[in-house]
Amino acid sequence: MTEPWTQHGKVRARARDGAMELEVEGLTTQAKYYKPLIREFFQKAWRGAPGGAQGGDFAVDIRMEYVGDPPWMDLDNLAKAILDALKGHAFHDDAQVARLLVERAAGEREQILVQVRRLPDLSARGGA
Repeated sequence: MTEPWTQHGKVRARARDGAMELEVEGLTTQAKYYKPLIREFFQKAWRGAPGGAQGGDFAVDIRMEYVGDPPWMDLDNLAKAILDALKGHAFHDDAQVARLLVERAAGEREQILVQVRRLPDLSARGGA
């Protein structure tokens, strides 16, 4: 089931098919800009179910889309800022992120796209 978008400033999010989708409009080369921006969104606008109390492992996909030349930004710094901002809202701690994909790609507009989804519990099936 897809929930409607919740927006505050340059950030919007929704729950979709058991995952959280987050979009941040625009780009800057300063990765540290995203942490307070996303945290403010969660504090002021997000009414979805908090994921902070959830256990288990999560997969996080982060996609930076740009127009023209790619911005000069370290993707590892972008990932760290976004994971820190999601902590307590999408998952309890970023140590729960078992799969992380961070990519940069040309797009139709400059934005950061994030998807967070819970991974199946493999220990219940006897596998790892």
